[in-house]
Amino acid sequence: MIQSNTDEKPNNNPAELEEEEIVIEQTLRPQGLDEYVGQTGVKNNLKIIIQAAKKREEILEHLLFYGPPGLGKTTLAFIVAKEMGKNIKVTSGPAIERAGDLASLLTNLSEGDVLFIDEIHRLNKAVEEVLYPAMEDYVLDIILGKGPGARSIRMELPKFTLIGATTRIGLISSPLRDRFGATYRLEYYPKEDLEKIIFRSGQILGAEINQPAAEEMSGRSRFTPRIANRLLKRVRDFAQVQGHDTINLDITKQALDLLEIDNLGLDKNDRRILETLINKFSGGPVGLNTLAAATGEEEDTITDIHEPFLIRLGLIAKTPKGRVATEAAYKHLNILEPASRQKTLL
Repeated sequence: MIQSNTDEKPNNNPAELEEEEIVIEQTLRPQGLDEYVGQTGVKNNLKIIIQAAKKREEILEHLLFYGPPGLGKTTLAFIVAKEMGKNIKVTSGPAIERAGDLASLLTNLSEGDVLFIDEIHRLNKAVEEVLYPAMEDYVLDIILGKGPGARSIRMELPKFTLIGATTRIGLISSPLRDRFGATYRLEYYPKEDLEKIIFRSGQILGAEINQPAAEEMSGRSRFTPRIANRLLKRVRDFAQVQGHDTINLDITKQALDLLEIDNLGLDKNDRRILETLINKFSGGPVGLNTLAAATGEEEDTITDIHEPFLIRLGLIAKTPKGRVATEAAYKHLNILEPASRQKTLL
């Protein structure tokens, strides 16, 4: 827990401020499955396999979490390790560049430890090949030397649990995906669960929030806990600067409007994509590369960050000919839809 002292001078050191933000983010993470809000089906299944592994005094089998970013995959990995009473080591797919990097991680694990690999779909093939026997048989095959004199040795590893997380499960190869004992998809959060998360985080941060304010923040959080917590922290900043002890609806609206986040949770970049699609391309259809060039955004940024949310809200439709702005997009931006515009999406 972070304790604040109102008599202390403001911290103007950027490095210290960034470190403080990281500590706050970690503090907001729930510490156990019972404290974790939402994802009821996933939690119930995890409780069963954790209790079963404990009763049998076995190592927990490998787990794979997938779903959109910000839904709690990393948090669940930490909770699983804590529920099992084991240590967790964290890395990511891009950070493991060579098989030697993976070998270093695996040989430094203790019995029952959890190795968490975020963005596991970005592991390269050479690393994957080393990971297969490690996951199945807890052994590490190492090649010593090169050419005709090269020889292979097999090193025993402590039994461990691998937890992988990905936002793009389709990019994980079948051999790797099949080696996980259980795979769980994390779903977007309903407003009711986001409100619970906002109230809980508000208590941890020492911010008093009323119900209408929590409802407003949850409605603009894109169904995502990470974004809900981020908005809460910015609204808290605004309320403190304005001298308000309680975060109410009026303060919340002022803060979120200042952040240019509208009532649906769209930010200025989301709206720019919609406005470009409507004003420059008559609502579409338009190809992704053309849309990216017109908006100045990277194609991956559009497909991974903006497009899923816009499609979920029914503001954009993907067709064989390209992206199309829907009638709902025209209404949200308060733009009159041309009568001649074809309604049927081909």
